[in-house]
Amino acid sequence: MFSIAVQTGGLEEIYGIDGAYRAVQEAGFDAVDANVDHVFPPKNIKDHVIPEVLAPGASETGLAAYFRQYKDAARKYGLVNYQAHAPFPSCEKGDEDPVWNDFLLEMLKKVIKGCSEMECGQLIVHPFFGDYAHTVSREEEFKYNIERYMALAETAKRYGVVINLENMFTGRKGKVYASVCNEGQSAAHYVDTLNQLAGEKRFGFCLDVGHATLVGLDIKRFMEDLGDRITCFHVHDNDGINDLHQAPYTGKTDWDRFVEGLKEIRFDKTLSFETFAAVGTVHRELVPQTLRYIAACGRLFDRLASQ
Repeated sequence: MFSIAVQTGGLEEIYGIDGAYRAVQEAGFDAVDANVDHVFPPKNIKDHVIPEVLAPGASETGLAAYFRQYKDAARKYGLVNYQAHAPFPSCEKGDEDPVWNDFLLEMLKKVIKGCSEMECGQLIVHPFFGDYAHTVSREEEFKYNIERYMALAETAKRYGVVINLENMFTGRKGKVYASVCNEGQSAAHYVDTLNQLAGEKRFGFCLDVGHATLVGLDIKRFMEDLGDRITCFHVHDNDGINDLHQAPYTGKTDWDRFVEGLKEIRFDKTLSFETFAAVGTVHRELVPQTLRYIAACGRLFDRLASQ
């Protein structure tokens, strides 16, 4: 059996952080995936617009206060901050701008510390890669990612946080292509290499179900290849063309195959839904019902995987 969680993204925009946690608790979830990436949105990263709390030399007080909002809300509503999402992208087109990319590494270290502040043990950090037009050889990509992740390892050890890689995709001219960690054995090799270098299980894997659907992966086989390396999930659905982040059974994902995978790996941690768009596409009055439906999907998956 496993617990179920849902991201705060989508809900924070409607209710604020406290209200988001209240809505999650009322819908029947046990935990959350805290979208602390909101502190540094993708557009700001791409435009090099640094938030004040993350600026070089900024006091740690402001950043600690930011993370405490999530801790206080979780405690207030009896929820667990099971996992959190780090700001992304994690780098800019490989290492074309090493100064900026090194700043992003330091930013990620601050977020790792923030996870400890909010009593969250799992942090999803996107792999370090460019886009379709800036790909490098597999060997170069592997070496670069191992170096960047290992630069975070000591901070993760110090604060007791597990860093989770994620299966990624990229695109060009309206076509989606698989990217870093989007093949089971390769993803397993990344995690095993990092843990061997770290000398302990300091790295895990967040399996993004929607991303797997986009690139046509067999979700059960992917899960079998990774096994207990999977410590987190991003569960959501789409049409096989766009990364829609919708609720299960509204798109093309093979949910029967997904449940078979959960059963095969005997998943017993926390299954988290990344369905911010599902609550963003309905009328505000329907958000509670939408959340309850997503929670019901989680309970269904748990029951079916336990049979």
